[in-house]
Amino acid sequence: MVVTPIKDTTSTDYSLEDWLQSPPEGTEWVNGELLEKQVTLKHSRIQGNLCFYWRNYKVTSGQGGEVYTEPPCMTNKQGCRPDVAYLTPELTQQFGEPAVLPQSFPLIAEIISPTDLAEEMIAKSQEYLQSGCEEVWLVFPENSWIIVITKNQRLVFIAGEVVRTQNVLTDFNVAVNELLG
Repeated sequence: MVVTPIKDTTSTDYSLEDWLQSPPEGTEWVNGELLEKQVTLKHSRIQGNLCFYWRNYKVTSGQGGEVYTEPPCMTNKQGCRPDVAYLTPELTQQFGEPAVLPQSFPLIAEIISPTDLAEEMIAKSQEYLQSGCEEVWLVFPENSWIIVITKNQRLVFIAGEVVRTQNVLTDFNVAVNELLG
């Protein structure tokens, strides 16, 4: 996912508080700037696959909760829209459906585009983990890698392997090739 500053919009024109009240579709609030997400067809396909697999699993396993694509949430510093996110039944009941979730989702996936900088995506995953997230999936379609990050571990799954959740959506797994295919 590529994010670019929106022309003619500065932090003085559009504040984080404005974003939290009514986040414009396809935007994030990062480091004092309103940024627009740009998505490719490949990115969108993988996002749809992951949403389908997580949603199907939460239903068939009986774990419940909700799966979202690009839902707005607040971290300690930013207003973000993870590519795919899962909210547990407990947090669904606690928060209902606010305009913006006031914390990170427990399980988040970010699909990495060739123009994304690894350092920025790692920093974003750390921001999520410091804001209520328990597990982040960084999906690298071009390399067929999925890095699963929790507060205590970092695991890499590659083509030919099966990626598994670590803390959220207990026992979920899917072949990397199937997810990215």
